[in-house]
Amino acid sequence: MKEELFISGRNIPNIDPTLHVWHWPISVDLFFGGLAAGLLFFAAVFYLFGKENEMRSAVKIAPIVAPIGISVALLCLFYDLTHKAYFWRLYLTFRFESPMSFGSWVLLFITPLSFLWVFSYWRELFPNFILNYKWAVYIENLTIKYRKLMAILIIPLAISLGVYTGILLSAFNARPLWNNAILGPLFLTSGLTTASAVILYFAKMKTEKKIFSKILLGLIVVQLFLFVHMLMGYYSSSEAQMIAAELLFGGEFTYLFFGVVLILGLVVPAFIEVLDLLGVKVPVIIPVLLVLIGGIVFRFVMVDAGQISHFIY
Repeated sequence: MKEELFISGRNIPNIDPTLHVWHWPISVDLFFGGLAAGLLFFAAVFYLFGKENEMRSAVKIAPIVAPIGISVALLCLFYDLTHKAYFWRLYLTFRFESPMSFGSWVLLFITPLSFLWVFSYWRELFPNFILNYKWAVYIENLTIKYRKLMAILIIPLAISLGVYTGILLSAFNARPLWNNAILGPLFLTSGLTTASAVILYFAKMKTEKKIFSKILLGLIVVQLFLFVHMLMGYYSSSEAQMIAAELLFGGEFTYLFFGVVLILGLVVPAFIEVLDLLGVKVPVIIPVLLVLIGGIVFRFVMVDAGQISHFIY
């Protein structure tokens, strides 16, 4: 029998000095959760403004991706659980101060709403698909009747879901890279950016394309501003956070963060959208793919780098 004496808490497998508990499913969950939140937010907002026909792709078509994205996010969360048979215990209580508890309840309400929203436009989008069941027709009529109420409920839930994807990380004070209050607004803005890119891809009418080209450009500018604010927060804080920031600014994640997330994922699409607004036509799939790639790589970088970062003892 081999005896070991630990005189420091810095040798706890999978916890300290570096965390190794969150893998790729969490990054994928954060990406699709933010994307779905953005799609539902735009759909609800433009519907309430009475623009469901002028902004047809934003209100009716692109939201089809939302329930698919939420389903993928939930599957990733379930796959990552260690004790899968006890996931239902999350819904025996509600703790507002717990991001996981808060996020679980938000997902519980927004998931059925995302399906019902798409279902309310099902007959309009797929006229050849006939609903032969009375219960399905009854539910469809209810969703159409209460579409405005759904939109009112979706807006705060979508904002909560988008912010939650960042708050989930920033609540871990023991990881200096995640211990930044700007992550909530940053992840929300990133989700709205990826959603606007998806809507831009589906948009067919010239007016809608122009509006979402401007929205995408504006959100990219806001996101770049938040990244600068995040950087300033790291370098005006403790030594541990300055060291953690070096993972992104001079460390092993620098090329992914600067090259893929900032340059390819934000700066290049912004330049393309400026050209488009000036009349220079670039295939819309190019900025859309760049924004989506930048969005998902951003999640992978923050999740992986955050787990490596640690405080100095």
